[in-house]
Amino acid sequence: MELTTTNHALKEWAVTVDALEAGRTILLLRKGGIREEGNHFKVAHNEVLLYPTFEHQQPDLLKPEYADLVTPVPSGWHPETIRIGAWAKITDIFMVSFEPSIKALLPFHIWNEQFVSDRLKWKPRQPIYILLLRTYKLSQPQEIPYRAEYGGCKSWIDLQEEISVANTTPVLTDTEYNSRTSVIRSLIASPQPLTY
Repeated sequence: MELTTTNHALKEWAVTVDALEAGRTILLLRKGGIREEGNHFKVAHNEVLLYPTFEHQQPDLLKPEYADLVTPVPSGWHPETIRIGAWAKITDIFMVSFEPSIKALLPFHIWNEQFVSDRLKWKPRQPIYILLLRTYKLSQPQEIPYRAEYGGCKSWIDLQEEISVANTTPVLTDTEYNSRTSVIRSLIASPQPLTY
């Protein structure tokens, strides 16, 4: 059945949400927030609203063209309202521990080598989750009030209100999305050395 409304949301840095909405990336690297259920990351829902967060964005972990888009905010800061402008279908989930496979994906996301290295070192026995997202722009972006229960270092939240995902527009065409996913899948399976 086609999804028409949802309140399930995936929290991600605002700069990343903007990149997903603009079609500049389809890829997320996750090991989960500090307060994840069971103390490790898992995918709670495959169809989610994209919820932008601001507090923990770190420009020094982003490629230069994205680092300049981040304005650091004090710990605990959040906007009074949150703009929800898109939702996504998580089409692929890979659990990867092989460092060359993860490093081969550098051209396909917005983070820099330091971010990748930090993710690999943190909880080194746990794999990195690579999520591929087919992003859709909402027909009408929604401004929702911030609520205390939306805060904290967790990846998945349920909003108090359902948001319509009917009549949305995919950010990338089927051809563009399929082309990118096929390249990423092949790099994960058979990583090639990076050339600069």
